[in-house]
Amino acid sequence: MTMRAVACAGALLILGGCSLFSGKAPSNPPAPLVEFTQSLKVHPAWTQSIGSASIFTFSPAVGGDSVYAAATDGTIARVNATTGALAWKINAGSKLTGGVGTDGTTVAVAGDKGMLLAFDTAGKKRWQAQASSEILSAPAVGQGLVIVRSQDNRIAAYDAETGERRWVVLRTLPPLTLRSAPGILVVPQATFLSLPGGRLAALNLTNGGPWWEMAIGDPRGTTELERVADAAGMPVIVGREVCAVAYQGRVGCFDAGSGTAHWVKPFSSDVGVGSDGHNIYAADERGAISAFTLDSGTVVWQNKQLANRVLTTPVVLGNTVVVGDYEGYIHFLSREDGALKARIRADSSAVLPNPVVAGSNVIFQTKAGTLIAIATE
Repeated sequence: MTMRAVACAGALLILGGCSLFSGKAPSNPPAPLVEFTQSLKVHPAWTQSIGSASIFTFSPAVGGDSVYAAATDGTIARVNATTGALAWKINAGSKLTGGVGTDGTTVAVAGDKGMLLAFDTAGKKRWQAQASSEILSAPAVGQGLVIVRSQDNRIAAYDAETGERRWVVLRTLPPLTLRSAPGILVVPQATFLSLPGGRLAALNLTNGGPWWEMAIGDPRGTTELERVADAAGMPVIVGREVCAVAYQGRVGCFDAGSGTAHWVKPFSSDVGVGSDGHNIYAADERGAISAFTLDSGTVVWQNKQLANRVLTTPVVLGNTVVVGDYEGYIHFLSREDGALKARIRADSSAVLPNPVVAGSNVIFQTKAGTLIAIATE
């Protein structure tokens, strides 16, 4: 079974903490880096050293003209998205297990043993709250709320100003799940969540009540391990569509209001999907990157040259689709046909799964702690 995170048996083991192996060399031989003529010039716009992610998955977050990033030793930093100038760097006073989430006003991270911490954009602590168990995903911040999913599969919403808990929803936890950090997306009136068991759910922001739920996982096999089919990464909204993917499941797009499936395709990924408004881009667990049309899911192209290189969620920058890999390389592919156009290296450690785009830069964070913004020429 090829996966970025270990599957843990039962809720007690999840709470006890199996180790992630994000960043570990893949079990199948990775494809060697192919030689090609670079047709696109890329360069680091800036870099900052944030600190090690250790066994956890951290995601940079963009708020206004700033990028926020965190590390497991408690470091939180605010960096100018254009210049890389460090606005501030603080210590949260706790080891961190997930982050960062921001709406440009509130900055939230997950601390040790389920502690949720919120700061203002000057780095001043606003409040802290205790979740029911460990939090691995970055908190989602928006619409006046901070929303987290803890490892016992409780989803809780807190007031962004005061930390008062607004609502909590308990979801059934499958016998086996990936110890991973699936995303939470907040939009006006609703939050969309990738969940264990291969579920994509939409909840009402007011009270956490369910709007709809759709199965995107496809559990199969005779053992519980074979039947792990968790939704992965961050769902993306494109117009009226919400698109998502599952490990050992499917990739597809659904009506954001009703959950009606517009199209689904068999697929397996433990990272999320990207979009440019026309296509959906996904990297499967074996390192093949595919482009699907948004309206019908027709495969536009597929690139298998990065096989078994443990790829990140694809993101779109200009006319390229960008992914990082387990050796710290960042690859730029043509949006038109998937051909490799450029390559650059952040450092020698794994690139963490959730890059972001800020203006004309794509920003990655590595396991070793490099925060790097890359621009094209």
